[in-house]
Amino acid sequence: MQQLTMGQAVNQALREEMLRDPNVFIAGEGVGVSIHAAPVLPTFGLLEEFGPDRVKDTPVSEAAIAGLAVGASVMGLRPVVEIMFNPFVTLASDMIVNHAAKLRYLSGGKSTFPMVVRIKSGAGFKAGCQHSHNLEAWLAHCPGIRVVMPSTPADAKGLLKSAIRDDNPVVFIEDMLLYFVPGPVPEEEYLVPIGKADVKRQGSDVTIVTWSKMLGAAMKGAALLEQKGVSAEVIDLRTLAPLDKDAILDSVRKTGRLVVLHEATRTGGFAGEICALVAEEALGSLKAPFRRVTGPDIPVPFSPPLEAFYIPDEHDLVKAVESIV
Repeated sequence: MQQLTMGQAVNQALREEMLRDPNVFIAGEGVGVSIHAAPVLPTFGLLEEFGPDRVKDTPVSEAAIAGLAVGASVMGLRPVVEIMFNPFVTLASDMIVNHAAKLRYLSGGKSTFPMVVRIKSGAGFKAGCQHSHNLEAWLAHCPGIRVVMPSTPADAKGLLKSAIRDDNPVVFIEDMLLYFVPGPVPEEEYLVPIGKADVKRQGSDVTIVTWSKMLGAAMKGAALLEQKGVSAEVIDLRTLAPLDKDAILDSVRKTGRLVVLHEATRTGGFAGEICALVAEEALGSLKAPFRRVTGPDIPVPFSPPLEAFYIPDEHDLVKAVESIV
């Protein structure tokens, strides 16, 4: 095993896939990162290795970047484009939602449209509301798009390699704080399947479902709950679309309780979809009402103390679990 941050793991995945397939290229704002920049950045050193034909810095135009990806995909290439911050996807949504997501359906499944849209996401950088809003539920709502949100370096590498090889458009959302968090990553070739959740911790009293950066809070919360005699099972979705329904339902049927944890705002957040799934298909297994632990329904504050208040943590999770156990 090697120890890599998520930024380094993403970089390794990009490099390996570009070496494997000459049709893979990357484009976006700032992807031509010099080898003199911070090595944790996902595109570090790739321009020097692959040249400007396959590593293309673009103008600051998210609509144009997404349009480039759609056009290149139609012509048989495998573009991996970067939209920078999650809220900027609103500017690229016409190309992603109205074109990329629908082309395979409109072809009757006869054509493929492989493309990956990488997005930086997450609060905690004091970047303000226009850079920090989590919009994964918006994207998961659109049929035809695969939505991936890794939590660990190993998952990030394996999932990105799978996303690049997928014949459907994939939105790959990377939490910025995780770029700096190290973890074990296999040195040999491997893939992590899209649409398969991972049970990061076994438990018997309550199911905690989460993804991306909130996995850290979930694991800390589960450790605190263990000290209180509560056994928590932690499921890392990894992929929101397609959703691994069986992993959620199997766990809830075992524990009888459900808490969903995510950083995005509460109303219309993806936690509601998970709770609806359990209510429809496993209501008889519930011993108590499910709970949602989320960000509040406000823009992400710029003020550091207010931003810290906005982000859910392990103590919020413990309170929610204790209310139903």
